[in-house]
Amino acid sequence: MQITDVKVRKLFDEGPMKAIVSVTFDAQLAVHDIKVINARDKFFIVMPSRKNPDESYRDIVHPINAQFRGMLEEAVISAYREECARAEAEAAKAAENIDEIAQTV
Repeated sequence: MQITDVKVRKLFDEGPMKAIVSVTFDAQLAVHDIKVINARDKFFIVMPSRKNPDESYRDIVHPINAQFRGMLEEAVISAYREECARAEAEAAKAAENIDEIAQTV
């Protein structure tokens, strides 16, 4: 199974949850709501889950083995870092444009 697309849907600045991501496999199956978490200076992913009547959570979908989990985690965290870099570049460009406008006024 190949990861054919990773889309960062939302970024968060505050708290341990840093992003919500969708992943497409073999250009035919999409898994939404994978969370990127940063805790204890380490990034990892949390799969989509639902709350059970006993207040515990159960994954709706999850990797079956450690090798695939590692591959999925690497792809998602890499996409997250790329999106962060793109967002930072856009913010820097916007700040530069504001400075240019302020200088002309």
